[in-house]
Amino acid sequence: MPKSPWSHRCLTAALAATLSTLAGCGDDETPPDQTPSTQAKLRIIHASSDAPAVDIYAEGQSTPLFTNVKYGDATAYATVPTGTYNVQVRAAGALASSAPVYSTGPLVLGSGHTVSAVAAGLLASSDATRAFRVLPLTEGFNPPADGRTRVRIVHAGADAPTVSIDVGDDGSSEITGLQRFQDTGATGVELPSGQSLQVGIRTATNAKVTSFTVPALPSRGEVFVIATGQLSQKPSAPAGFGLLAAGVGLVRQNPVVYALHASPDAPSVDLFVGTTELVDDLTFGELSTPIQVPPGSYTLDFFANAAGGTRPSGAPAASRATPALVAGERYLALAGGFLSPSRDDPADSTFELLAFSEGFASDANNLRLRVVHASPDAPMVDVGPLEGGVVPTNAAFNDVPYRRASAAEGAAIPSLTAVVVGVSASAASERSPVARFQLDTSAFVGRGVFAVAAGALAPTPGENEAGFRLVLVDTSTSPWSAINVHPLP
Repeated sequence: MPKSPWSHRCLTAALAATLSTLAGCGDDETPPDQTPSTQAKLRIIHASSDAPAVDIYAEGQSTPLFTNVKYGDATAYATVPTGTYNVQVRAAGALASSAPVYSTGPLVLGSGHTVSAVAAGLLASSDATRAFRVLPLTEGFNPPADGRTRVRIVHAGADAPTVSIDVGDDGSSEITGLQRFQDTGATGVELPSGQSLQVGIRTATNAKVTSFTVPALPSRGEVFVIATGQLSQKPSAPAGFGLLAAGVGLVRQNPVVYALHASPDAPSVDLFVGTTELVDDLTFGELSTPIQVPPGSYTLDFFANAAGGTRPSGAPAASRATPALVAGERYLALAGGFLSPSRDDPADSTFELLAFSEGFASDANNLRLRVVHASPDAPMVDVGPLEGGVVPTNAAFNDVPYRRASAAEGAAIPSLTAVVVGVSASAASERSPVARFQLDTSAFVGRGVFAVAAGALAPTPGENEAGFRLVLVDTSTSPWSAINVHPLP
């Protein structure tokens, strides 16, 4: 049976070249409780999100103890002679004679000790509260009970505040006041094994920051879980805030969904999953607050708004399934189409749930714009700044069909003030716009924005259908924000 990556320790190369018999890279079979009294054990956990792959040396030695340790890696344990060491960090492949990027200073490895040295902080930061460091954590897990796991939680989020840990993500924190670069103690925190866990991260005042789905832990396991990365980064970014389970890898944040009401003839709606209300009283053109859920697919039930948060007893006005929602991703979910299409509306104009993941390219010099076609009675469209009063054939966005969007990375749009953008039918030979909008893109430079074409292009008289507009969803703010831009007369 293969070993669980959560549990038993694999022992590797020696720390000191003076003990040549330990200088290889093979496993050390000495059981943890039989380590000779003149020896200790050491491993490295790379939890510094902006540091490259590194080699680890003992000062004065020409052979690295560990090589090419990348962000998210946890090395195997090395059995080493007891003593005091100055452990040095160099970029992977750098000469042993080169200056280290970091030195621990005197690090005492005592007889029989097992030490996990956590590389944390930001290598590029000169702020003492965020800068790179190595946290030497001597292990001393209490024996876990059957059906339980001992977990030592380390706060290494370089820009995260003092946090509380909410096991179950139910609003009640079991661990409070965990400061940056501190941990929950050598004995570990006992958690249930054999099932995935919802773990919420909260501020000292109990405001929710984010949540995670932690994989099932092994019975009687001993696990380091390190909060690492940066909250200021996108959750999907390589340096985004996450939980590093030593020996397993990085657990990304639970997916986040923003719901946008884009159905022209639907009233204000409440959204439910089962009996849980996710969104209350969402009106046309309005963006919901963020909805964070465990990874997976869900069936959303849409009801006309009613007072209170209890699911109505009758059938929903509509039910639609989401795509698979992936950890680390953020989504714009549009409720679009006609709830009650008329006989003259296109066949594909019926009510639908459209979901688009946020994948804008980073671009400090331009607005990154992604067009979403959510107007159910509009044909395939071209969208772009007007030239001579018409939409050019080589518009910024060409051939965008209903229920689809332009490229996920967004088109690079330079800073323009008072630019007039037009929308025309892609198949039209006459390029006069069916709608014109005045935009100031300079306000969005450096940001990723969805431009959702929503509403009825030709509202049915007497049906109270919302008219055509652009809804600009700015994904650079937290939470996201939306503004409705109406056509020029």
